[in-house]
Amino acid sequence: MLTDHPILLFDGVCNLCNGFVQFVIQRDPEAIFRFAPLQSEVGMQILRKANIPTDELSTVVLYQDDVIYTHSDVPLQVARKLGKGWQLLYIFRYLPKGFRDSIYRWVARNRYRWFGKRESCMMPTPDIKSRFL
Repeated sequence: MLTDHPILLFDGVCNLCNGFVQFVIQRDPEAIFRFAPLQSEVGMQILRKANIPTDELSTVVLYQDDVIYTHSDVPLQVARKLGKGWQLLYIFRYLPKGFRDSIYRWVARNRYRWFGKRESCMMPTPDIKSRFL
């Protein structure tokens, strides 16, 4: 679609989501991942492709190899690609998806209250700007 790299879509105003993006950037020295806010044109395009309502901002989305991952599958797929021991977290895929997703949704429902919200989407610094679509 847009790039050969996996694209991680995130809620651009969510502090938890922005923290997750920073976590991935710091542990992805080979720059495997690309990033875009769910609210961006790229984000909306991928959401439409996945038949996810464009006003649905309660999950991060991973677009990888023409497959769209949501909810608890996203951090598992990301950990799998990060290397350096992070792929060990992929073992949690053996937990029932319904159980994993219920925990994910609980955190997502409370993320603004627990972690706060920004007024606008994060502006990437010049050294990582090329990784944002």
